[in-house]
Amino acid sequence: MARSVKKGPYISPKFYKKVMASAKDPSVIIRTYSRSSMIFPEMIGKTIHVHNGKTFIPIKISDNQVGHKLGEFAPTRLFRSHSGDKKVR
Repeated sequence: MARSVKKGPYISPKFYKKVMASAKDPSVIIRTYSRSSMIFPEMIGKTIHVHNGKTFIPIKISDNQVGHKLGEFAPTRLFRSHSGDKKVR
């Protein structure tokens, strides 16, 4: 379900401060647990490390990702193929 247009996009205040501070110093690595924060235009070109529950996944932000949430690009589940009969020749 989408967030109300009246409310606007959600961005964690602590995460927003980190992104604005990194505009002055681009060598700063931004690590966040805020998977629900939206990607906004000031983040384009930055690499943000998003936590997936186990490790931090680096995400390079492009202009096509604006409006999406950070958690969409850091998968939390690992698919390891279906079990079944493995035929060996």
